[in-house]
Amino acid sequence: MIEQLAVVVKIDNHQVWVENSLNTACSGCQQKTSCSTNAISGIFKKKSVPVDCDIQLNVGDEVMIAIDESLLLRASLLLYFAPLMAFFTGAGIADYLLDSAAYSELWIFGSAFLSFLAALWLINKLQSRWILNYYARPVVISHYFDKS
Repeated sequence: MIEQLAVVVKIDNHQVWVENSLNTACSGCQQKTSCSTNAISGIFKKKSVPVDCDIQLNVGDEVMIAIDESLLLRASLLLYFAPLMAFFTGAGIADYLLDSAAYSELWIFGSAFLSFLAALWLINKLQSRWILNYYARPVVISHYFDKS
């Protein structure tokens, strides 16, 4: 399990929304004015994430959340490997079918790129329907203390 400390920011219908509670190392660094990492991290806002929880919690409580690393590995394979394989498969099929046609390199690239986009679209649809929304949800594994 991959674990992370988080703070409860909202409770809604037996669902707990948490945000990362740890500050980055940039907050204490002396070089933060000249560092691009601090500038980039300031652009992105904290994002609340829904987690499953069987523990009675209040807003402001610190909790330890966890996600199974095998699910994370499968999601990484799906999101990175599948579009790459679709790209090469599209290029291979177009190369086989367009043996020596005019502008064959352009057609091969177009086929590869369309295959890549189709794989991304399909992954997005599958993800939004059932694959990653339900099975790859983090869970609260322990409760620390109330901040208030």
